[in-house]
Amino acid sequence: MGTPVVGVLALQGGVAEHLAALERSGARARPVRRAEELDGLHGIVLPGGESTTMSRLLDVFELHEPLREKLAGGLPAYGSCAGMIMLSGAVCDGGDGAAAPAVRPLGALDVSVRRNAFGRQVDSFETDLEFAGIDGQVHAVFIRAPWVDKIGDGVSVLAVVPEGPDVSERSEAAGRIVAVQQGAVLATAFHPELVAGDERVHRYFVQIVRAR
Repeated sequence: MGTPVVGVLALQGGVAEHLAALERSGARARPVRRAEELDGLHGIVLPGGESTTMSRLLDVFELHEPLREKLAGGLPAYGSCAGMIMLSGAVCDGGDGAAAPAVRPLGALDVSVRRNAFGRQVDSFETDLEFAGIDGQVHAVFIRAPWVDKIGDGVSVLAVVPEGPDVSERSEAAGRIVAVQQGAVLATAFHPELVAGDERVHRYFVQIVRAR
């Protein structure tokens, strides 16, 4: 493959940061707002943002079913934070773990994800973690982040929250799953697009796209 074309769902969230990171990672990046803009893509990124809003806008722009069909057909995808929630198979809310009916996930990953799992905006934190397939530690920015509660067969765990003083004060944070891969679908609970000068996660995804 020459230069892969990777779309970024551009309805809401950190679109510009992902577009720039993908370009620096060797892809030709373009925003996606309409169903016809899915055609010709070799991969797609679902950015961070607010999952309830993102889910609603996918319906408003008549993108939910076309995107779901593309993913079911094997389109490589990467989701960060809210993007991880949207790629999941099931979503529950933090706290009591009740189902989140306002979010209609796309079912591209056989995982169950808990929204706002680490707490509110004031509980946002940063830490360094080991990421399978990437040399050296990855600096991870967690903002009202989810974590993965359950994984199905065929899902690989790429990163968990480490023990350490820079982890959220919530005692259950350490050890939680925050990066997974299933085939050509990648997801992280954190925001690598916000770490200036480090495109390793995006380069990892572009490699997935090239391999596909």
